[in-house]
Amino acid sequence: MKPASTDGRARPRSLRGVEWRDLIGLADVRAAADRLRPVGVETPLQLSDRLSERYRASVYLKREDLQAVRSYKIRGAYNFIAGLPPDRLGAGVVCASAGNHAQGVAWSCRHLAVPGVVFLPRRTPRQKVARIRTLAGDLVELRFVGDTFDDANAAAAAYATETGATVVPTFDHPMTVAGQGTVALETIDQLGCPPDVFVVPVGGGGLISGIAVTVDGEGAPTRIVGAQPAGAPAMVRSLEAGHPVTIDIADDFVDGAVVRTPGHLTFAVVSDLVPQLEVVAEGRVCTEQLALYQEDGIVAEPAGALSIAALDALADTIVGRSVVCVLSGGNNDVARYGEIIERSLVHQGLKHYFVVAFPQQPGALRRFLDECLGPADDIVLFEYVKKNDREFGPAVVGIELAHRQDLEGLVDRIAASGLDAQRLPPDSPVFRLLV
Repeated sequence: MKPASTDGRARPRSLRGVEWRDLIGLADVRAAADRLRPVGVETPLQLSDRLSERYRASVYLKREDLQAVRSYKIRGAYNFIAGLPPDRLGAGVVCASAGNHAQGVAWSCRHLAVPGVVFLPRRTPRQKVARIRTLAGDLVELRFVGDTFDDANAAAAAYATETGATVVPTFDHPMTVAGQGTVALETIDQLGCPPDVFVVPVGGGGLISGIAVTVDGEGAPTRIVGAQPAGAPAMVRSLEAGHPVTIDIADDFVDGAVVRTPGHLTFAVVSDLVPQLEVVAEGRVCTEQLALYQEDGIVAEPAGALSIAALDALADTIVGRSVVCVLSGGNNDVARYGEIIERSLVHQGLKHYFVVAFPQQPGALRRFLDECLGPADDIVLFEYVKKNDREFGPAVVGIELAHRQDLEGLVDRIAASGLDAQRLPPDSPVFRLLV
């Protein structure tokens, strides 16, 4: 996607009649840093030799995957709960989450001895659920509802109304934003100066708002760039509309950054302070996840790799500059790696599927192998569907290529063979079922 510039945007200057600058500023972020300092949430800032060489820049990773809860969400959750007055803590707290915020809330409840309830979408990855249970102990109850964060969020709000519990906002609250902003304070201190570019994953906008508020408050010339998954670009669509909008989720793979509606506060901050957002394909995220694992020994969840995956779109503009990518989380279920590999191969143009109508006669498969496949082509799936008449039987055939440019030759050879074969486009329902 081309950079979404603030030029030409509808730029709302108020938030329900209040300027966002009256709600959140650098002083709030510094207060959050003081509140968080005793519980040890500081994470390393590491120079990536691999990425620096690839993009001809000084690329640093802010390793929020190394938090006790393996994501930055611990910062906003703890800052919010620790800042509540004692009389509100008696009724406990409640939150909705796709996983990482819940871990931050659970960890904070244990450390602050506050009871809590966490509402999770039913599709929350098992690894995250197991981690939440481990962190929660007996103080926090888990409840599953709906398929999206917004479903869980509605249930959490209803619970708060019924019980008097305080909702711990996932992103749309000054205390949450201030807690997430401490990522930028740490980064500037560790680097010794503000970076030239800060690349930040975006879901509801809490992290990028906190970082943007901090950089703005420091008067730094740092360019803030947001990265959203292609299947859930809620903030991008809202900026285009000039106000927060609710979107349909096309793909929830990057679960840590999937929301249907961005926050009002976070939208206002991003609208004013973030000049560029990039939409990143899920397959590109998967490719970067695998590179982080295989080459750097880093386990990143999809949202954790999102900012790094966005660097391809920024390559021409970051040469010779200092770039910080927030590796926002490392809660990845090992069971997902099969899908990650598959999505990566498809994105790179190395894996393709065909429906082939094989003649019901001896040697038909041998003919396909001999006449259609190149020397480096590999059949990785062969599913015979059924014999639908006396002469032909369809089969789904998956082929992995050594190089993406080999596809043209494969398609030409299939056409020359005379076989009735149809390539499944990546946006077809059957293709999505296979992947």
